[in-house]
Amino acid sequence: MPDDERVSALRDETESERADRNFAELLQELRVLQTGVQILFAFLLTLAFTARFPSLDSFQRGTYVTTLMLAVLAAALFTAPAALHRGLFRRGAKKEIVMVSSRLAAIGMAVLALALGSAVLLVVDVVHGTPEGVVAATATLLVCAGLWGLLPLWVGRRVSAAREQPPESRRGQ
Repeated sequence: MPDDERVSALRDETESERADRNFAELLQELRVLQTGVQILFAFLLTLAFTARFPSLDSFQRGTYVTTLMLAVLAAALFTAPAALHRGLFRRGAKKEIVMVSSRLAAIGMAVLALALGSAVLLVVDVVHGTPEGVVAATATLLVCAGLWGLLPLWVGRRVSAAREQPPESRRGQ
């Protein structure tokens, strides 16, 4: 039995109730992500109007525009589930909305990781130089991949392994 169905059985909820719960949980996650994207986007918007901006070289300007566009794309991906829900409201499509919205959120997180890495590249490049910026951006991407990708996989495997153990062997955990 898949984890989501197991949780539903334990909660004694219908498929419709499960879809409602899943969508509410997804929206809560998106609120956290959206705040970060909004802060990054606001920071980027103000940069173009600072006194130092005209002194950026072409690589730095390209990095700036790339970062800005990645932040816009991440914001669009994180708000798309609300628009999808609004467009399909009361049409009995909650399960599909949850499925598509979950994919949009996952893609949005990947784009956000790129935007964060690109922002770090820009700032560190301006402050210390391009080689240092590349190293810092790479480290940023690795941290995001680790925390957002590998950590959930690792925890999920531990949970699955614990469920497969007989109940008497789990007592010390």
